Amino acid sequence: MSTVPLGSPLGPPWSPGVARDERGVLTVGGVAVDTLAKEHSTPLYVVDGDELRARCRAYTAAFGPDHVIYASKAWPTTAILQVVAQEGLLVDVASGGELHTALLAGVDPSRIVLHGNNKSDVELDRALEVGVGRIVVDAMEELTRLDALARARDVRAPVLLRITPGIEAHTHEYVRTGQDDSKFGFTLSLGLADAALERTLACDGLQLIGIHAHIGSQVFGVDAFVANAEIAIDLLAHWRDTYGVQLDEVDLGGGMGVAYAADDDPVEVAELAAAMRAAILARTQAHGLPVPKVLVEPGRAIVAPTTLTLYRVGVVKDLPGLSRWVAVDGGMSDNMRPALYGAVHPVVLAGRDSAAPDGPVQLVGKHCESGDVLGTDLPLPRDVAAGDLIATAVTGAYTEAMASNYNRLPRPAAVLIEGGVARTIVRRETLDDLVRRDVPLATPLDGS
Repeated sequence: MSTVPLGSPLGPPWSPGVARDERGVLTVGGVAVDTLAKEHSTPLYVVDGDELRARCRAYTAAFGPDHVIYASKAWPTTAILQVVAQEGLLVDVASGGELHTALLAGVDPSRIVLHGNNKSDVELDRALEVGVGRIVVDAMEELTRLDALARARDVRAPVLLRITPGIEAHTHEYVRTGQDDSKFGFTLSLGLADAALERTLACDGLQLIGIHAHIGSQVFGVDAFVANAEIAIDLLAHWRDTYGVQLDEVDLGGGMGVAYAADDDPVEVAELAAAMRAAILARTQAHGLPVPKVLVEPGRAIVAPTTLTLYRVGVVKDLPGLSRWVAVDGGMSDNMRPALYGAVHPVVLAGRDSAAPDGPVQLVGKHCESGDVLGTDLPLPRDVAAGDLIATAVTGAYTEAMASNYNRLPRPAAVLIEGGVARTIVRRETLDDLVRRDVPLATPLDGS
């Protein structure tokens, strides 16, 4: 049962632009979701463009212009990259496909950062060809290959060495990256960071401009980020004292947590920036170092809270004494997160208001998997029925980016709402799209 006055924002963790109109229908940026469903069908990703821009501006205000890099793996759609670039963010990419998208979006190559723990020669060479601003290197083999590719092009590749700082961030094991035993980076405690520095200095095709250190994703509080910053500054001091190398750039990654539930309490970006800045200042002063340029890489923190996913209910199944199952027209193909690592997204009845009391439901998709669950024991009015629209919140990150065609479902469309106008930024796939890559056999299997 809705307790939010009509016309009022729903409150965290919903985007500030989400409210209800006089009919009780959910609106995003003033546009009613029943209108969106009629025009674009469902499932549908709906982006509050004003909130997207506001979150970009909050980060640039806290960390400074040209110090914020959007981690595009969260959602690398062309239009999203256009918006963040317009707002002054750099863009990081983790594959040749993401690089291609960023270039298509008009992102200045010098403002692109290439990531990846296993970049191919094709990806590295393309980055050199277009002139990306930074290449974050994860492995010794990559240093050797990148050096050869750069010398072949008679250029010097701008390199950040990714260190593994040895910080156990308190988050899901699948999104931790800073612990010693990780597929990412040069493990500091094993001396691999020093070895990587030595290898880099010996390579004529590499220009070392700084270090990169990332601790994981969906991290709350400031302590882990402060510890990461301190470790990075300590390493700069060690390299200066031991190797006579002074670097002036530190990329401290992303991982800033966002609220997926009303009681989640992520740190405000201004508070986080102040804590990191104070730690860096204290550490550089202690070591007699100049303060380096500090970069951060929010992805989820920029885009996740801006978006909801709109579904239509198809089946409601009551099992007396057991559970109530509400099945929608999407599922794990448009939001893998709940099935992958138990992520929770708030849900509301979107196409109307209801005076019926809430009751727990098992919200599931239409895929042939028992694990196709969008949420368990979620509150929806007891009169929810087939044909109703429902919405799940905080779906801007790692949903469309990880969407699939499982059971040959076409992937959803996405719309961006700014100034009360909805614009398509991802078109819905068609059935023809699903078979476009198929190559039929020239003759039937029986040879006839």
